[in-house]
Amino acid sequence: MGVKDDIEDRLTAAFHPSVLDVVNESHKHAGHAGDDGSGASHFHITIRAEAFRDLSRVARHRAVHAALGDLNQRVHAIALDIG
Repeated sequence: MGVKDDIEDRLTAAFHPSVLDVVNESHKHAGHAGDDGSGASHFHITIRAEAFRDLSRVARHRAVHAALGDLNQRVHAIALDIG
């Protein structure tokens, strides 16, 4: 299983989102800091879920990072669009 699939599986299990789009943007950062050459270092995540409705922006980000668990250590950068 690749990192993208792992991200999708963990966020789906945690939040049952109505929208989930995980885009691997590692190619945009080739040769930059944090590029480990794996092709799985930078991701952009768009997620919409009822679970976020009453949470502040900071609480939403914390919840997503908590759901990703150890993936936070394996991925250099994650851009989040949460609603």
